[in-house]
Amino acid sequence: MKRAFITGIEGQDGSYLAELLLTKGYEVHGIYRRSSNGGAANLKHLPAANLFIFPAELDEVDSVRVPLEKCAPDEIYHLASQSHVGQSFEKVEETCRVTGLGALRLLELTRNLRRPARFFHASSSEIFGSPEQSPQDEATPVNPITPYGCAKAFGTQMTRIYRHNFGLFAVNGILFNHESPRRGENFVTRKICRAVAAIKQGRQKELVLGDTSAQRDWGNARDYVRGMWLSLQHDAPEDFVFATGRIHRVQDIVELAFRAAELDWRAHVRQDQTLFRPADPRQVVGNPAKAKRLLGWQPEITFEATIAEMVAAELAANAA
Repeated sequence: MKRAFITGIEGQDGSYLAELLLTKGYEVHGIYRRSSNGGAANLKHLPAANLFIFPAELDEVDSVRVPLEKCAPDEIYHLASQSHVGQSFEKVEETCRVTGLGALRLLELTRNLRRPARFFHASSSEIFGSPEQSPQDEATPVNPITPYGCAKAFGTQMTRIYRHNFGLFAVNGILFNHESPRRGENFVTRKICRAVAAIKQGRQKELVLGDTSAQRDWGNARDYVRGMWLSLQHDAPEDFVFATGRIHRVQDIVELAFRAAELDWRAHVRQDQTLFRPADPRQVVGNPAKAKRLLGWQPEITFEATIAEMVAAELAANAA
């Protein structure tokens, strides 16, 4: 039985990855933040037989090292970070410490394990900033313009250094935006879908948003965690972009979400200039050709289906 170790196992990606690995017969170990409000709520539906979770903090090395060494994993998936781009402007030092130095700590712990393990680092399209090249691929210059992007760029470069200089099987998955009903409530996709459900059920009257012309390449989290796993099954450690290659506006999310609830968005949406984000990158769209060619990976769940699923989940949760 293969063993996997996941940091941030309680989050959107971590919980879907745990599900995937358990279905593949893995024994899954993971850590979650002691201070997380929901604890490990996303894991409560999973069978406990081959799932082992531990509270830890990336700032406290021993809290990570002890369960990692106990697991003696074949594969390590480092997903934990302060991952909200907007909040990274308010929590610059925390973002760099947790997201950037956290990756370095995991790499060093991996290098010192008694038996070698394959290492996956969840990088981000934010490392590209506002790129001149479109679409972006693995060779696109790293030029972050947000604290979060800068911290992820550090982790990405350190992963490459440990691969080339220490011989680790270390992979960067450069993940473009990906969503699901488990997306954090402070992300715009979830905020929109929650508000639509509340308006539909008479608990809210309007949705206040910032710049709805902002564009991203949005995929589905379940597709992207499948890519994570495939990247560690590859013969050699390489970096891979995981993206849909399609770009959408926040406005598209608004219209799809209200349509899923059979409402007219025009009657309920108001813009607020104070919510506009500084230095918002434009034309961020990925080229997943390498992942398709070498891993046989491609996204299977459409953007439209993802938003409809998120709205349905919010409606069901509030009706319960």
